[in-house]
Amino acid sequence: MALTNSLAGRNLGMLLLGLWLILTGLLPLLNMRLSSAVTTGLAVLGIVAGILILLRR
Repeated sequence: MALTNSLAGRNLGMLLLGLWLILTGLLPLLNMRLSSAVTTGLAVLGIVAGILILLRR
């Protein structure tokens, strides 16, 4: 319940952008090969974060 309340006050778009930046920064450092599903998931995450930031949500 406390986690939901703390996230409610934050901008969801910025939270998703932060998650996307961390994941895209970590994956090359770990030398992992990505499946197409992971690549597509990261692309969708970036698009959703961008849309939410533009809508100021």
